[in-house]
Amino acid sequence: MYHIDAHRDEFTPAELAALALAERMTTDARNVDEDVWAELREQFDEGQIIELAAVIGLFNYFNRFNDALRVDITPPGRPQST
Repeated sequence: MYHIDAHRDEFTPAELAALALAERMTTDARNVDEDVWAELREQFDEGQIIELAAVIGLFNYFNRFNDALRVDITPPGRPQST
């Protein structure tokens, strides 16, 4: 598992804000707190924040859908198993 804290210096403040939102939406979506929103507002405008939340939510949906149906994901560049 990739630990952001161990690599914080490899990310821009905007990337860290987006990653914080992604982590919170994925692990505890009902509790995206004011600190996360404030950090996002420092880096992005309202439209960009909405777009980030939409993309994060969509990918969370894809992951849950695939997990529930036990869909095997084929890595890019590899043939699908039959």
